Amino acid sequence: MSIAGIITALVTPFDQGGAVNEDEFVRLLHHLRAHGSDGFVIAGTTGEGSTLTDEEKLRLWELAVEEADGALVVANTGSNDTAHSVHLTERATELGVDAVLVVTPYYNKPNRRGIVAHFEACAGATDKPLVVYNIPSRCVVDIPNDLLRELAQIDGVDAVKQARSEDLERIEGLDLLAGNDDVLGRVLDMGGTGGICVASHLFGPEMRRMVDHPDERAEIDRSLEDVYRALSVTTNPIPVKAALNMAGHDVGGLRLPLVDASGREQAQVRAMLDRHGLLAAV
Repeated sequence: MSIAGIITALVTPFDQGGAVNEDEFVRLLHHLRAHGSDGFVIAGTTGEGSTLTDEEKLRLWELAVEEADGALVVANTGSNDTAHSVHLTERATELGVDAVLVVTPYYNKPNRRGIVAHFEACAGATDKPLVVYNIPSRCVVDIPNDLLRELAQIDGVDAVKQARSEDLERIEGLDLLAGNDDVLGRVLDMGGTGGICVASHLFGPEMRRMVDHPDERAEIDRSLEDVYRALSVTTNPIPVKAALNMAGHDVGGLRLPLVDASGREQAQVRAMLDRHGLLAAV
C-alpha cells in the first residue's frame, strides 16, 4: 500500500466542557473528505493526541474507520514508551485502521540502537504499514537520512513523515510525505507521494491540485504562503483550531497546556481567512 495524497492531520473537536465532540469529528471528517482529503491522521499532534486518553483515541480511530468512506485512516500510535506504543498499535490494528504513525521517542532521547529497536517493536505489532514520524523540533532527536535507510530495512516500515525542512531526501523503500505544509511542493517535485497536512483543513482542494497538476504546483504553493505563515504564528494546533472556528466549524478550544490564540494571533489568522474569502458570515 502506498501512503499517498493529501492526508489531513485531523483536529480533535471538543465541546464546551472539554470532552471530545464526536458528532463534530464525524461532520468535519466528511466535510474534508469531500474537499480534497485522501486520508486522515487521527489523534496526532494536530489532534492533540498527547492529551487524549487511550480510550478517547480508540474511539476516534473506531469512528474514523466507520466513517472514512474509502479514505486512508492512519492512527497515531507513537509515544516515548515503546511498550505503550506497541499496545496502541495492536489495538489500532484490531480496529481496522489502514496504517499507523509512530513518532521518534521524545524526551527519553534514545540513541540510534534504541530508535531502531523502538521501530522494530512497533512494526512487529501490526501487519499494517508503519509511517515513521521524524519531527526534531518537538522530539529533540532527529533521524538522519542514513538512519532512515536503516529503518527502511525493517519489514512494515513503509513511509516517513518528514517534518524537517533541510536535507530532504527520498529513501529507497520509503514513501516520502511532507510533514510541514510549506515543503509539500518541494517534496512532490522530488517524487514524494504526498503530505500529512494541516492547511488542508481549509485549503484541501488547492493542496489536492498540487498533487494532481504539477504544472500548477508552484503557483498554488505561492498563493498559500500567507496561509502557511498564519497557521504557524504559534504552536500547532492553536492557529488551525482558531481558523476553523472562524470559518464556521465548531471545533471548540484546546486542552491544557495548550491555550487559545491570543488577540494578536487571532487577528493574523482572521486577516488570512478574510483575504481568501473563508470567514464565516456573522
